[in-house]
Amino acid sequence: MVSIPRVVIGAPASGHGKTTVATGLLAAFARRGLPVAPFKVGPDYIDPGYHALAAGRPGRNLDPVMVGEELIGPLFAHGSQGASLAVVEGVMGLYDGRTGAGETGSTAQVAGLLDAPVILVVDAAAQGRSIAALVHGFRSFGRVRMAGVILNRVGSDRHEAILREACEEVGTPVLGALRRADAVSAPSRHLGLVPAAERRAEALASVDALAALIESSVDLAEVMAVARSAPPLDVEPWSPVAADPVPGRPVVALAGGPAFSFAYAETAELLAGAGATVVTVDPLHDEKLPDGTKALVVGGGFPEVYASELSANEPLRRAVAELAAGGGRIAAECAGLLWLCRTLDGAPMCGVIDAEAAMTPTLTLGYRDAVALTDSPLAPAGTRVTGHEFHRTTVHPRSGLLLSPAGGAAWAWRGADPEGFATASVHASYLHLHWAGSPGFATHLVADR
Repeated sequence: MVSIPRVVIGAPASGHGKTTVATGLLAAFARRGLPVAPFKVGPDYIDPGYHALAAGRPGRNLDPVMVGEELIGPLFAHGSQGASLAVVEGVMGLYDGRTGAGETGSTAQVAGLLDAPVILVVDAAAQGRSIAALVHGFRSFGRVRMAGVILNRVGSDRHEAILREACEEVGTPVLGALRRADAVSAPSRHLGLVPAAERRAEALASVDALAALIESSVDLAEVMAVARSAPPLDVEPWSPVAADPVPGRPVVALAGGPAFSFAYAETAELLAGAGATVVTVDPLHDEKLPDGTKALVVGGGFPEVYASELSANEPLRRAVAELAAGGGRIAAECAGLLWLCRTLDGAPMCGVIDAEAAMTPTLTLGYRDAVALTDSPLAPAGTRVTGHEFHRTTVHPRSGLLLSPAGGAAWAWRGADPEGFATASVHASYLHLHWAGSPGFATHLVADR
């Protein structure tokens, strides 16, 4: 049984200010000395980075599509241990989830699984009394318990009065109002906001500004009262510890730093729980892998932004190639796939995969129900997963994996050609995976076989 005050921050659509409010709330309560736990619905990697700066602990994702709805409560309980308040930022619009799957993967579904009240953030810049119809519609459409509204981009005192009166007409409290001139923004580029790891000093300043904005614009006592209205949650915390950890504490290098900032906190926890000693490596600066490295895990990020710096780190590129050639295990996804190629936008990379990667104007985005086609260090052939694809790059194979002529494609899914590269020692694919949904990945990677 978990009894933690919690609140979900939703919105009618993307762009209404969920991240501003969620990050600001986390920072404002943390500045008051309250331990806060941050969460994000869906497969987003960037917002949790800002949440982590605000809360002083890892930002975590709650994605029922990737891990299954039965794990949402346990993962929440795990991530909120030691906290006195949990703030869950939603994804897209309140009822938007996986295409063609109803509310699956939506903020509304996660709010229901957590039995958590919802505060709706509404961009009110271009409306007055009509906000009542919008709020009433969102409150009555589904089964969420909408506890209040925070107004964003309010133009004036008069505008705020009109909006508050309209919300009162439909019995929905207004818990705060943010003015247009008070907007605090972070820079963006081709896949959204620039990750906090790439601009830490500026991101910290933005988080401080958001805390001040929320403190001056939102009734924090009322938000806390809403959060405390959530009943006890009858779940046991998820555990990353394997039933039979691998002995010997094998060393697993985990790529990090600004170029590879897309990672779920549970990946490192599962590796450690499987018996590994996990050591973070920054490919922009570290010139060698940790001594005794048995395996390397490379997640997502923006290597295309750092192609020249990654290319210039020839000692580490050579070490990765030698690890692969010597039978060391490598699991790479998306940005990691690009780094393992021969080149990225013409810049030499690790050369583990005989392919060339390049930026493209086309965005590839969506959940994928995939099956493993080839035995790999991540999973045996036939393993089924649900992952997420999100990139503006493409990979053009020349002859396949340099390591072994016995290699094959990593995954297959409906409506697409086989994707990725896999051998007994290397798995590289565009597919982002949440390892909590497949905890055997970690043990499979580090175990002697």
